[in-house]
Amino acid sequence: MNKQVLYYNIDDSLDYERQLLTEWKINDLELIEVKDYENRKSFVDYAQDADGVVVEYQQITKGILNQLPHLKIVALQSIGVDNVDLGAATKRGVCVTNCPGFCSKEVALHTIGMIIDLTRKITYFDRTVRQGKWDPRLGYTTHRLEGKTVGLYFFGSIPRAMIPMLQALNVRILAYAPTKTKEFLEAYGVEKAETFDELLTEADIVSLHCPLMDTTQHLISERELKLMKKTAFLINTARGKVVDEAALIKALKGGDIQAAALDVIEDEDTEQSRLFSLENTVITPHAAFVSEDSFYAARKMTLEQLVQRLSADQRPTHLVNPNVSY
Repeated sequence: MNKQVLYYNIDDSLDYERQLLTEWKINDLELIEVKDYENRKSFVDYAQDADGVVVEYQQITKGILNQLPHLKIVALQSIGVDNVDLGAATKRGVCVTNCPGFCSKEVALHTIGMIIDLTRKITYFDRTVRQGKWDPRLGYTTHRLEGKTVGLYFFGSIPRAMIPMLQALNVRILAYAPTKTKEFLEAYGVEKAETFDELLTEADIVSLHCPLMDTTQHLISERELKLMKKTAFLINTARGKVVDEAALIKALKGGDIQAAALDVIEDEDTEQSRLFSLENTVITPHAAFVSEDSFYAARKMTLEQLVQRLSADQRPTHLVNPNVSY
């Protein structure tokens, strides 16, 4: 019998996936497309008979997992895995996979763009010109980027993709990456910060590149913002809840830091934030990962994981709960 795979609220049609299955000579997977953004029925109703599900933002809780008796794999068409209860999935024998690195180049370039935007006040000037103010001295004082210190929190595929671009800008690169040795970082031309506090106090630009987990929720809060230079910039292309927005608003209004650029906010369900009203912010709509190339890379990677688990009965390449038994 064919195994059923539910693609839930994934924007594109599945023509590309079906084409790949034909090329790969895989004929035992039935791909089912559901788009129910208004939640007319519950996710569980749709996934009741599924052997695999593909999601991006849908929460997969212990309660949901317990109601899906046939489920063998949750394939995330994304990098982040904070929307899945990994412990419950492991206990149930359900593989969870993601798409590491599928958009590293896009997010790296987006982050570099934010660094340049804040340094040169590009978005700020665009706003003021459209308001009828033709004055290059409005806003905070600008300085040359050359010689400044860019601090990277963690050193995964996205920061590594940023390194050649940062080196071209002639900046000092400092990274807080506890799992990486000094020698490993030096091979990339990067200095190792021994503590997070060292990164915060030395960096002119702090850029966050970590997953959302218990230890990184509100990683940046009032204490951390007060450690940063008053002329510093904060950039977040990771997850919204890594930053305490109330503390960030207070810091931006009070002059504890100069400005912030964010691709993510804490409340992306309502898509609202008090940060929107501040002049010293640049905000994009969780768009850093977006390109046609990254979309197709994620789609192919996701399908590969499904084929490995359901058709070949192999352990998927990008398993994020490696202790799972099935």
